[in-house]
Amino acid sequence: MGCGTCRPGGKPAGCENRGYCSTGGCRKMEVFDWLDNMKSPSRAGQSDVVEVRFKNGRKGFYKNAKGGALCVGEAVVVAGDPGCDVGQVSLTGELVRIQMRKKGVSLGDSGIRKIYRRAAERDLEIYDRARARERETMLKSRVIASELGLEMKISDVEYQGDGTKATFYYTAAGRVDFRALIKELVARFGVRVEMRQVGYRQEAARLGGLGSCGRELCCSTWLGDFRSVTTAAALYQQLSINPQKLAGQCGKLKCCLNYELDAYLDVLKKLPDTNVVLQTQKGNAIIQKLDVFRELFWYAYEDEPLNWVKLTAAAVNAIISRNEKGKKTVSLEEFAVDETAEIKAIQNAVGLDELAPPFKRKDRRPRGRTHR
Repeated sequence: MGCGTCRPGGKPAGCENRGYCSTGGCRKMEVFDWLDNMKSPSRAGQSDVVEVRFKNGRKGFYKNAKGGALCVGEAVVVAGDPGCDVGQVSLTGELVRIQMRKKGVSLGDSGIRKIYRRAAERDLEIYDRARARERETMLKSRVIASELGLEMKISDVEYQGDGTKATFYYTAAGRVDFRALIKELVARFGVRVEMRQVGYRQEAARLGGLGSCGRELCCSTWLGDFRSVTTAAALYQQLSINPQKLAGQCGKLKCCLNYELDAYLDVLKKLPDTNVVLQTQKGNAIIQKLDVFRELFWYAYEDEPLNWVKLTAAAVNAIISRNEKGKKTVSLEEFAVDETAEIKAIQNAVGLDELAPPFKRKDRRPRGRTHR
């Protein structure tokens, strides 16, 4: 998940690229400025608001009150709540206006805080000391919560840039009364404490990890919004409802189940309804398996569940149309797909029929002297 010692404007321990990493871990939730090389026709409509990124992809819009030119990647000191915080400029220019419109923030909003200055070396030193305390603070706060008997899990701690405030991110199944916990944390660490509850998906996005596909989690690298995922998405894609396979690191259904769902729904609209029972003179047949993109169906008779017959979508529609007219076909076998022709077509496509037979070595008698 990138370099652990990365800081805004600083130099990572592993990549010598001053805040950027080729793996993308240091640039989590980065926005590509596709208007960077375009100039506005008039300077009057341009805004002095920039987007600033903080730890673990947390972002906010801040007003550049002094009006100096800021570049993407620069470390800046911004107004905190209270005090000040240190972040990294992630977006400037006209694209900031588009992002604000997307998130429902207006330019005249009084809640937009100010940028004080560019971060100096002293600001970055204070920021590094505060970041170094986060892991120890998290472990101690977990012990305190356990001693108080609170059913909650503190997953992460984020110190403000000036080290005067700490935000504790936690997950809990229900409502938690953490008033006693806040008193203990304030007395132990001597900072202003803010408790912020996050969902299990947000927790996985903050902590990161590897998915079952072997890649970094989508929510911790590029996925910015969390859409609801239901078991219907797995059913439409003909996946077995196995919670162990369908659940992600957060324990919820994987977000990637929604990626190809629209493609499946578009194809399923053209296919016949699988809930319809096919009526034949041999018996009624029900669906057993469906290959969506190849448009192939496997049906079996109710009294012969192990005898599957492969049918095309056109054949299924033909049988359904006959049943609607009150007619029954003799059997499913007269519409079945010819397996031998299909296998031969595949072999011709890959050129297997043109391969020469393997060379067989003739049996030879063992060499040596023969005794008569």
